[in-house]
Amino acid sequence: MRPTQTTAFDTTSRPRWLEDRIQRHLAEPKQNPIVQISRYTYKGQVVYYETLGCCDQFSNLYNTKGNLICHPEGGLTGRGDGQCPDFEKNRTGERLVWRDPR
Repeated sequence: MRPTQTTAFDTTSRPRWLEDRIQRHLAEPKQNPIVQISRYTYKGQVVYYETLGCCDQFSNLYNTKGNLICHPEGGLTGRGDGQCPDFEKNRTGERLVWRDPR
């Protein structure tokens, strides 16, 4: 589920790597669907979930240090890489961190 258009961005303590990632997205052409990054708690830790544009691209799940944990969705099957199949079911505390404003 994606946050509504009226959801305010959570800018609380964005890690430097995440700010850099956002700037890279802004330097590239706008994607469709729009790229967005949300923060969750998953397996007891804060994680950042990044959706990417079309088609068959993996979504990315990062830890607070910017290390890739897994690809929860996307790819040819739409089910990601299979490394965190319980992410959607077990994530909590959704906070929209950033959505491409263009």
